[in-house]
Amino acid sequence: MAFQTRGGDPLFDSDMQATIEKRGKELAGFVLMLAGGLAAMLIASYTPEDPSWLSAHDAAVQNWLGRYGAAIAAPLYMVIGAGSWGVAIVLFAWGLRLATHTGAERAIGRLIFAPIWIALLSIYASTMVPDQDWSNRFGMGGLFGDTVLGTLLGVAPVAPSFTLKLIALGLAAPVIALAIYVMGFSARELRQVARILLIGVIMIYAGIARLAGKGAVGALKSASRLQEAQQQRRSRRRAEAEKDHYDASSAYQHGEQEEWSAANDDHWAAPEPSLTAPARVGIMGRLPSLMRRAEPEIEVLPEPELIDEAMILDDDQDDAVAPGDDRIKARIAEIVRSRGGAPEPAVQEEKPLTRGLGHGPAPLVFNPQNRAEPPLTAPPSPPRPVEPPLTAAPRVAPDASRAIQLQRPPKGHAHADAPAPQPQAPAPAAPTATEAAYADRHAAYSAGDDDAYDDDNIFLEDGTYPDPTPLPRPASTLPVAEPRRNVVQHSPRKAITPSTRAKLEAQPSLQFEESTTEFELPPLNLLSDPKHVERHILSDDALEENARMLENVLDDYGVKGEIVSVRPGPVVTMYELEPAPGLKASRVIGLADDIARSMSALSARVSTVPGRSVIGIELPNEKREMVSFREILSTREYGDGNQKLPLALGKDIGGDPIVANLAKMPHLLIAGTTGSGKSVAINTMILSLLYKLTPDDCRLIMIDPKMLELSVYDGIPHLLSPVVTDPKKAVVALKWTVGEMEERYRKMSKMGVRNIDGYNSRVADALSRGEMFSRTVQTGFDDETGDPVFETEESVPQKMPYIVVIVDEMADLMMVAGKEIEACIQRLAQMARASGIHLIMATQRPSVDVITGTIKANFPTRISFQVTSKIDSRTILGEMGAEQLLGMGDMLYMAGGAKITRCHGPFVSDEEVEEIVNHLKAFGPPSYLGGVVDGPDEDKADDIDQVLGLNTGGNTDGEDALYDTAVAIVAKDRKCSTSYIQRKLGIGYNKAARLVEQMEDNGLVTPANHVGKREILVPEQ
Repeated sequence: MAFQTRGGDPLFDSDMQATIEKRGKELAGFVLMLAGGLAAMLIASYTPEDPSWLSAHDAAVQNWLGRYGAAIAAPLYMVIGAGSWGVAIVLFAWGLRLATHTGAERAIGRLIFAPIWIALLSIYASTMVPDQDWSNRFGMGGLFGDTVLGTLLGVAPVAPSFTLKLIALGLAAPVIALAIYVMGFSARELRQVARILLIGVIMIYAGIARLAGKGAVGALKSASRLQEAQQQRRSRRRAEAEKDHYDASSAYQHGEQEEWSAANDDHWAAPEPSLTAPARVGIMGRLPSLMRRAEPEIEVLPEPELIDEAMILDDDQDDAVAPGDDRIKARIAEIVRSRGGAPEPAVQEEKPLTRGLGHGPAPLVFNPQNRAEPPLTAPPSPPRPVEPPLTAAPRVAPDASRAIQLQRPPKGHAHADAPAPQPQAPAPAAPTATEAAYADRHAAYSAGDDDAYDDDNIFLEDGTYPDPTPLPRPASTLPVAEPRRNVVQHSPRKAITPSTRAKLEAQPSLQFEESTTEFELPPLNLLSDPKHVERHILSDDALEENARMLENVLDDYGVKGEIVSVRPGPVVTMYELEPAPGLKASRVIGLADDIARSMSALSARVSTVPGRSVIGIELPNEKREMVSFREILSTREYGDGNQKLPLALGKDIGGDPIVANLAKMPHLLIAGTTGSGKSVAINTMILSLLYKLTPDDCRLIMIDPKMLELSVYDGIPHLLSPVVTDPKKAVVALKWTVGEMEERYRKMSKMGVRNIDGYNSRVADALSRGEMFSRTVQTGFDDETGDPVFETEESVPQKMPYIVVIVDEMADLMMVAGKEIEACIQRLAQMARASGIHLIMATQRPSVDVITGTIKANFPTRISFQVTSKIDSRTILGEMGAEQLLGMGDMLYMAGGAKITRCHGPFVSDEEVEEIVNHLKAFGPPSYLGGVVDGPDEDKADDIDQVLGLNTGGNTDGEDALYDTAVAIVAKDRKCSTSYIQRKLGIGYNKAARLVEQMEDNGLVTPANHVGKREILVPEQ
């Protein structure tokens, strides 16, 4: 039996399903657009200093999306750099497509290539050079872009610079093409975009043209108003001139004046042309040609002998001419009348008439439509007793007077009232007398004299017209100043990156968290904040001025050279002098005091720059910047460095931190006078060790004969003994240190290691496995078999801490027990490095009796603060320069390679030291070792004295064997004298004399008689 099945009706019909699908795409599009906008915001506001999971500190968040935005932007920018913008662009573009239902069906096929495009964008960004504000350790393309780009540069067989440009050029087109493809553009959409861009360009061009047309119309209106004002002014001045020069007794002159006035009125009373009138009617009809470029055609000019100088002058000048010039005015009147009635010939374009006078605003450029006219002849005039000399004017068109009149600003108007296009000025020619006169009038007009353009002012002092003959232009004798290159070179200082510890301490901790460690290093917030340090920055202009002044000072002393570089720093500024060939550096170094006096500086230090051909001249800044100790401890050089015993010395001349490793020095000698900053520097070195090492890692022995500087540290857990203040106990402490060094070497030799690091690594391995140190040694031989007997020795592994011996004033110790102190220091300096024992010794009297040759030979690393004389500087450093230091922490640091670096030590106050000491004392009392100050037992003390060569009682094993040999020689040869024993044994005179005296004490020989001979009491063998 067959059953008929019936399909169920869908929940929504097809229209409803299509609507839901459409609304869903729109919602997804809006979500993607929102995500793209948020991504753009967090990328645009990305700052490397923002706290994130890569950099945790309590600084204010600058990202627009807060901590979440900073946490997302930091890894995104670190991986792909500027390629992060590709993520935001892709999200926003496809969100817009989904929301507008344009090309959504192409999403899957196109978005597959989005990661490839973002990767190419990151590589392309790596080829760009970051700006000065870029403080990241990676480039613009992130770590990915830098890695790929570095691989390509390493593989390329050509120069890296050329390869970089080639890669940038080759990636530009693929990045653009792939961006268009990933965004989902089709060919039809690209054509539409191109059409829209073309329409936009056309509309912009049309808008610019429309604005230019409006500007031209405005210029015409302004010119029209200007002409009306000029006509009114002309009429007013004409009436005044007629009234002033009217002479009833001269009818002829009066009639001629009326004739000229009527002709002039008829000429200027012509109706004003409209803007649409033909170009040939009047000046206003020719104004639209202002915008046209002048064409170099030859103009048709009238006969030059009929053109007087008066034609190129202002029409206002003719109203005030003296009666003796009536003949010239009559000629001009006839010319005006004849031109007014002449027929209009064919229009001929010619070279535009420009005004070449050197005054007033920028001249208008006209394209007048000059008409060819028959030559004009002047009517005869009655003779005049006095006439101005007629001088042929240059080739100026008949309408030149009107052009010049229109170009001159009227009285009471500013120069900017008549807008005009600014043509390119031709090459300047020699000025004529006319141009010079006009220039003088323009200068007076610019100064505010309204009568500067009066007609009378155009005449020269003798009342004649100016001669247009070119005036001689004086040759320029001023030297042409060569452009100075910028000599100020700021050191490429990297942005100070906080260390891991500084970031952890900056991150806030919860109050209920309990410390699980027995000892906690002091926090950085016990020190003063470097934000309160006042920064002083000198401008580049001031530095260049100082450099030029220094060059002049050196030139005064006969030192030829050039300052090629200026390197400013927080305390001093170094000027690098490139000396002239043949100039000895010692000559410049000897002028340090004179340079300081001439530059009005406290002091000046001059020295050669290692590895370069320049001489460095260091001058102190006007305002000194304090070096912050906390700032140096917060750097990665100190916090994240791998130094075993880091010492924060300060900053160099450029402001970069200097962190030295005491374990590599391996000992440090410090010298400096009182007040030079020596004690503060010792405090900073001690705090550098306390901030980095626990008592299990480093122990200290402090010797302070002055009983003032180091007593504040008494009671901290790092001390092996209380602070030693008695010089006699200081000798005991140094001898104990020598004994500890010998004991450590025995332990390391048993373990077969070479230094303390190898020993401690063995200890750490044994403790991690829970094992004991075992060593098999031979104790003898079996009496029956004669075989060697071995025994196994076991010992508990114990970590050896570093031991740092700090002596604040070595001169006081040398005065009490100089021989013993020198022997201990010499032994420790020679051998204590591998055992982890290091010395820091300071003195304020760097003389040769304190810093002996033996001590200097074993202390290759030295620091000199300000000293009183050049001799002291040579004693501590081997060269001059320390006497020119500024004090207050200014030092010269000489590393093992004899390279001297100027350094500015940080400042630590007594209050800060006390807070740090109180923090350390809170973790319990120190565990002192009694033998450090009390001294070892008698047997061990004798062994130490024997090692140091201080044994005065008893003989060593070697000396006993030597004594037995000497006795045998005396008994055999029957001779005993110091010289004889010396020759036989090949030893020194002192040792031979000591052996003879010992045989005398033992009764083997008699004392010397009056002739120096001794009798042998030993039986003959």
